Amino acid sequence: MARQYDIEERLIQFAVAVCRLARTLPSNRVGWHIADQLVRSGTSPAANYAEAQGAESRRDFVHKMRVCLKELRETMVWLKLIQRMGYGEDAEAGGAVDEVNELIAIFVRSI
Repeated sequence: MARQYDIEERLIQFAVAVCRLARTLPSNRVGWHIADQLVRSGTSPAANYAEAQGAESRRDFVHKMRVCLKELRETMVWLKLIQRMGYGEDAEAGGAVDEVNELIAIFVRSI
């Protein structure tokens, strides 16, 4: 069940969680690559959602919301990869997967 608070705040909190998880990844080539990709895709939805709130038209709004959804889906892939490789803390990665699933569902319903 989705928590009842502002979607922008949820996206910001999700970005914070993703950044914290990225800091737990190994300091090697693979860890750096995954961390970089995870941080890029996991922080992007908050900024894109804020841009959508100032959209110039309905079409512009839908486009920006779809960008958010695309980035959330990409983040899901990186989180699954982290889990399958045994990286990160299980509780952190699992919590992030749960939250990204909820966020994806919210965005799918809103577009």
